[in-house]
Amino acid sequence: MEHEQQILSRISEMVAAEHRLRESLRAGGIDMTEEHQRLGTLERELDQCWDLLRQRRAKAEFGQDPDEARVRPVSQVEGYQS
Repeated sequence: MEHEQQILSRISEMVAAEHRLRESLRAGGIDMTEEHQRLGTLERELDQCWDLLRQRRAKAEFGQDPDEARVRPVSQVEGYQS
C-alpha cells in the first residue's frame, strides 16, 4: 500500500506542475512552444504512473505480488486506448 501512496503522491505533484505550467503560460512567463514541450513530457510520465498504479492494483486483485509491477516504456503506454 505504501508504494501506491508514493505513486499517487507523484501523480499529484505532476498534476500541480501541469497547473503551474498553464498558469505560467497565461501570465506570460513561458511561451506556447515551451509549455507544449513540458506538458508533453509531464503527460507521458503521468501515463506511465497511472499504468504502474493499474498494474499494481491488478496484480494485488489476482493474488500476485504488486511489487513485481514495472514502469513500462512510453511507447507501450502511449498506445493504450481508454
